[in-house]
Amino acid sequence: MAWPAIVAGIVWLCGSTTPWQALIGLLPGSSLVASGVSLLFWPGDARIYRCMALGALAGLALAVPAFLTGGWAYGLATTLLSVGAFLAAGTSAFPVAWVPAEPGGRLPRWRLAAKAAADEALAGYFICFARIPSGDHARKAVEQLREFERASVSLRTKQADAASENPEASGNLKTVVTGAMGRTLEVVSFDSGYRCPAGMPYSPEWVQALGNARCRLRVFRHDRPGRPWLIGIHGYRMGIDWLDFRLFPPRELADGLGVNLVLPTLPLHGSRRYGPRSGDQFLDGGLLDLYYAESQTLWDLRRTVSWIRQQDPDARIGVLGYSLGGYNAALMASYLSGLDFVIAGIPVSDFASVIWLSLPAPHRRYFEAEGLSRKSYEALLDTVSPLRMPPRLPPERLAIFAGTVDRVVPPSQPLQLARHWGVPVRWYSGGHLTFRNEPVIGEAIRSVMAAAGWNE
Repeated sequence: MAWPAIVAGIVWLCGSTTPWQALIGLLPGSSLVASGVSLLFWPGDARIYRCMALGALAGLALAVPAFLTGGWAYGLATTLLSVGAFLAAGTSAFPVAWVPAEPGGRLPRWRLAAKAAADEALAGYFICFARIPSGDHARKAVEQLREFERASVSLRTKQADAASENPEASGNLKTVVTGAMGRTLEVVSFDSGYRCPAGMPYSPEWVQALGNARCRLRVFRHDRPGRPWLIGIHGYRMGIDWLDFRLFPPRELADGLGVNLVLPTLPLHGSRRYGPRSGDQFLDGGLLDLYYAESQTLWDLRRTVSWIRQQDPDARIGVLGYSLGGYNAALMASYLSGLDFVIAGIPVSDFASVIWLSLPAPHRRYFEAEGLSRKSYEALLDTVSPLRMPPRLPPERLAIFAGTVDRVVPPSQPLQLARHWGVPVRWYSGGHLTFRNEPVIGEAIRSVMAAAGWNE
């Protein structure tokens, strides 16, 4: 599986005859040669497959310039070789983690490889552009965590109590009526009101930043009164209208199901972003930032439920989340009472293990030498973990679905949540990016809606 990437990279780098060709081939060529040689001599590191998939994807994206600058033979060769390297990246990634049995008829291996490679490219984008603490930042992160561990038990208790409160969504509430996707859209905003508990050793500057301090809801309200409410929680790096409206299409959910659709924007995402990209600081800030990001997310989602109750005191409310949204949907199942159902799609369940295993080996060795282990990081995130407390809903009103070759959220993550909830995982043959048209999603929604009495 290493040779398709090596050969493709050599052709990209050495097949050029003009400076423009050499410039175009530099990115895919260097990525493919580096990842191919690494796979040949040092297989097993997940970053190899991610770099290979990114390089192959870059080659496919540059296919047209390759045809224009190098002629049809050069363009065709680099395109076909990039496709081969892309499939090789997905195929190579299969043995890295356990893959559950395929549901129903097994898809052709090349299709599974393509889906896995798309996930590897996405994971590569997340990791390659993440700001991993190093140097002075790493030392500061270790000091902050030590101070946090020295804080009294009462501070952890206060944080758990704060997560269990039911904050009202009434601070400086504003509603703007506009249009989107051929329907009337209400954009509702109000003060988050989240504050880091007094006495905590570290308070990130983004918590009170102007944009992040305001909750934002996108609401597609049904014409008929008394309809149920569905909260859709987006994934990491999303929170942008055009992305979220395709992830949660109003025509299928609001119109097709006859429900009111509410799409919150998570902290640090979309219009609430603190950095140049949506999601900056959520997973790639300091090691304590994720703790505060999830604490504010849970707080804001509770405020979202309070806002719905203000509109409709007897509202029936269901929750559907994907990826990071699946994690937060599962978190709501543990902390909120009165929900009709919760569906966690392709969910992360243990951020500590995902982040720890994604760290480069030198960073991980440094943190461990300083006394920071994966276990201590799990303890840090315990109060904002969906695995901490049992769900407040019966099993028939809980559902989990996941992909068998998901390379962003590996199967072990939804399996952990499934064991905690006491429900099975509904598998589909696919990855993290290829779930939208899978029948299992509609089946999960229909089954929990029926269990919650929404069918009438």
